[in-house]
Amino acid sequence: MGDRDRKIVVAGTGPAGLIAALMLAHHGHAVTLAGPLPQGRDRRTVALMRPSLDTIAPLGVLDTLTPETAPLRAMRLVDATGRLVRSPTVTFHAGEIGEDYFGLNIPNARLTEELAKVAESSPLIEWHESLVETWACESDHVTATLENGVEITAKLAVAADGRNSPAREAAGISAKTRALPQAALVLNFSHARDHGFVSTELHTQSGPCTQVPLPGMRSSLVWVLHPEDAERMNSLGDEELSLRIEEQFSSMLGRVTVEPGRQIYPLSTLMPSRFGQNRVALVGEAAHVFPPISAQGLNLGIRDVEDLVSVANAFPDDPGTTVAMSRYHAARRPDVLARSNSVNLLNASLLSGFLPAQVARSAGLSIIGSIPPLRALFMREGMRPGSGFSALLPFKGKGPAAESRS
Repeated sequence: MGDRDRKIVVAGTGPAGLIAALMLAHHGHAVTLAGPLPQGRDRRTVALMRPSLDTIAPLGVLDTLTPETAPLRAMRLVDATGRLVRSPTVTFHAGEIGEDYFGLNIPNARLTEELAKVAESSPLIEWHESLVETWACESDHVTATLENGVEITAKLAVAADGRNSPAREAAGISAKTRALPQAALVLNFSHARDHGFVSTELHTQSGPCTQVPLPGMRSSLVWVLHPEDAERMNSLGDEELSLRIEEQFSSMLGRVTVEPGRQIYPLSTLMPSRFGQNRVALVGEAAHVFPPISAQGLNLGIRDVEDLVSVANAFPDDPGTTVAMSRYHAARRPDVLARSNSVNLLNASLLSGFLPAQVARSAGLSIIGSIPPLRALFMREGMRPGSGFSALLPFKGKGPAAESRS
């Protein structure tokens, strides 16, 4: 089967692009994938929630990765702002909602590597290891011209080509972007005390500082700081930085030893005017960018892919029509807006010295932490939108009412 027989081209070979290509192929869609082989330089980890894990389970990558992942059995939120009004510490346990764990913490590079292996062996994926140089969006097709000169024509282009997405620009989709006065210092570290598979998110005046369990006596760290502070921390020797991290977490994990391979990522936000237009559908960071709070990034990207697959299944002959793109936009808009707004609002409240903002954040966490039904709702909604509210519905069986919602 040649490229001309494939109706969908996926641009981008990060996790979101690979998952999009693999999920589409899993549902029987022939896909052309454009982008270089992943290089494995990413030191970050990703916390995939249970619904995301269930979505990608059929792809066959999780069993191989299991020895390198750690379950998140509890998530702790700690107000470390030191301000006049502070929120109470709130700890959420997966067992409260009948789950063994909320999700798994997985090394980004290893996840991408395993996804790439499966994509390379898929008979429904034709992989061109070259970036797209130019796009042309026509009324009945899109054309991607690769840097190696190959031309790919398709009915639908899936833009998984990052926050500066050329495909998004070619489709005429505008995006509101904003650079934040923050940068994330990312690293892994070992520690003397067992983490107990508890993730701790410290809310500081510069943003969240989040420790997430790794296998053994190790954790990953995403420390959001003002850019100059991130550079200053990164310039410290291993011993001094280890001490700073230990102090930041009040020796909760005992003696800390940072591992080689630190990285700094400037933070920003991005929101497109539409999620699908002119035969281009946006997924992953082409569709949404916000601060690393509450493990929402790739989980949201996987939900992009779920809705994209649903649209492709509904329009198998031409998944890029105006109607199909309108349906995709309508499906993604509420979820992306809700997640982006909630994360950006929380991040803004941490940066703000405005007393009412501090009171609102403290009151919100106090209410959520002290009322069991709200705790359960918050935890379920954190894993998947709508799941918290559906759990409150009186009918959970397989009767007609339940079947009508499936």
